[in-house]
Amino acid sequence: MPPLLAVFALLTWQVAADGPLRRLDERIGRSVAGHGPGRLTEFLADLGNVQVALPVLGCAVVYALVRGARRVPLYAVLAMAAVPALVVPLKDWIGRTGPLTGETGYYPSGHATTAAVAYGAAALLIAYRTTPAERSKRSWMMPVAAVLLTVATGIGLVLRGYHWPLDVLAGWCLSGLLLVALSWSSGRSRRRQPPK
Repeated sequence: MPPLLAVFALLTWQVAADGPLRRLDERIGRSVAGHGPGRLTEFLADLGNVQVALPVLGCAVVYALVRGARRVPLYAVLAMAAVPALVVPLKDWIGRTGPLTGETGYYPSGHATTAAVAYGAAALLIAYRTTPAERSKRSWMMPVAAVLLTVATGIGLVLRGYHWPLDVLAGWCLSGLLLVALSWSSGRSRRRQPPK
């Protein structure tokens, strides 16, 4: 967790202080914005919308509840609720303009954070409620799918010009902190369960 926090602090400092990393970020963002197939990049960016990401997490919460989990689904919901509680004040405080607009409130990316927390928490919930007998060679698929969806969302956001690359990276750092806390909580909850 400390490395994620350190990276997030560095990014926030560079963006807020108009440091060299921010200037490099904006050069890269300007050079790639608008590139790529429009429909595909829009689709990828939309993976971070709450209308897409929350139903995925909701299905995983229901799955975990049906399989007998009680605390961990609650922790996952709390992690998702923490996203706007963290992102909105940071957006207001930093006041970064977007790549294609003069409006402020782009750092960190809420869509990138939402995607990472929703898909990551869904993967953790499904893995948490899978018994050792059910695990197979395909058990790696959910975490890999979560990472791919999260990365695809970030790529779409940058290529569409909705966010600078550092906005997305900061969102991933925040979501990483939330997912580490969720993983730690689920591990503690699993240790408290009586053996079956």
